[in-house]
Amino acid sequence: MADTPVSIREVAALAGVSLGTVSNVLNRPGMVAEQTRTRVQAAIKELGFIRNESARQLRAGRSRTIGLVVLDVANPFFTDVARGVEDEASEAGLAVILCNSDDQKAKESRYLEVLEEHRVQGILITPVAGADKRLAQLQRRGTPVVLVDCRSASRGQCSVSVDDVLGGDLAVSHLLDAGHEQIAFVGGPLSIRQVADRHEGAVRALQRAGLSQAALHLFETPALNVAAGQRAGASLAGLAAASRPTAVFCANDLLALGVLQAMTSHRIRVPDGIAIVGYDDVDFAAAAAVPLSSVRQPRHQLGRAAAQLLVEEALGDGTHRHRQVVFEPDLVIRASSQGRPRRARRPRPVPNVTEPVVSETAG
Repeated sequence: MADTPVSIREVAALAGVSLGTVSNVLNRPGMVAEQTRTRVQAAIKELGFIRNESARQLRAGRSRTIGLVVLDVANPFFTDVARGVEDEASEAGLAVILCNSDDQKAKESRYLEVLEEHRVQGILITPVAGADKRLAQLQRRGTPVVLVDCRSASRGQCSVSVDDVLGGDLAVSHLLDAGHEQIAFVGGPLSIRQVADRHEGAVRALQRAGLSQAALHLFETPALNVAAGQRAGASLAGLAAASRPTAVFCANDLLALGVLQAMTSHRIRVPDGIAIVGYDDVDFAAAAAVPLSSVRQPRHQLGRAAAQLLVEEALGDGTHRHRQVVFEPDLVIRASSQGRPRRARRPRPVPNVTEPVVSETAG
C-alpha cells in the first residue's frame, strides 16, 4: 500500500507554526524570519513533505513551466536550442516541457492544446507551416508565444531566427571560390521556410557570380534526416561522372552526413570527387569520417534569446514590446570541401562565433 502524502498541516504541527507560515516558507521565504524558516525547512525534510504543485498552480492560474515545441527532437540542432532554452528558463525558476511535432500539423495542434491545458507561462515554437492562426488564438487567450528559428511574418509575436539566406549564400560562395560551377542543393521539403531561404541564398550566390540558376541542381528531400541524405547521395552517385555536380550544399548536417555516407559506399572520394557543405555545424560535423564544412548557427544562443524574450513577456511589468531578433550565421570550412580547416572569406566581416552579429527590430 502506498504511503499517504504528508500534509502541510503535519509540517506546521511539527514545526510549531501556523499553516500560513509554512505557506510563506514555500512561496515567499523572504517574508519569514530565518530562525522560523530553518525550523520549518527541518520539519519538511524530516517528514519528507512534497508540495502539491498542481494545486498551487490552480490557485495561481499559471504553472511554473514553459512549453518548447520543435520540428524534430532527434535533430541535434534542436537539442542544442533546447539546452539554451532550459538554461535561461532555469535561471527564471521555470521548467521546460519539450514537445516534438515531427513537422506534423495535427501533432503540433495536440501539443499546443496540452500546453494550454497545463497553463504554461508561454510557448516557444518552431511552427509547422500554416500554424499562424492557431498561435494567434493562443495569444488572444493570454498565452505568450515566441517563434524559434523562424521569423514572424506579421510581427504579432517575438521571434528569434538566423539569416538563412545569408547562410546559403556563404555556403555556395565558398564552393564557387573553390572552382565549382555545377552544384547540387540537397534539402526539403521546400515548404519549410528555413530550407527555402537557404536555397534562395544559394541562388543569390550563383547570380552574383554571373551563373544561371540552372547551375544549381535541386535534389528535394521529404525530410531533413540522414536517411533522406543517403537517398539523395545515391541519386547523385548514380549520375555519369561527366554530368554529376562537383559539389553539394545540404540544407542541414544530417543530410550532409547521409550524402557523405552514400559517397563513401559508392567509392567517390570527398572532397576530390565531390565537395560537401552542410548547415548547422552540430557537434558531429567536425567528428565525421571526413570532417564536414558547415554553416554554423548559434544554436544555444538562439534558445537562450528566445526564452529570455518569453520570460520578459510572461513575467515582466507589462511594458514588453514584440521584437524580431536575427542572428548572422558563420561558415566553418573543413576537409569535406577544402583541405585544412579555416574560416571562410565572406562578403562582410566575420562575426565572433561566441558573440554572433545580431539585428533586432521592434514589432
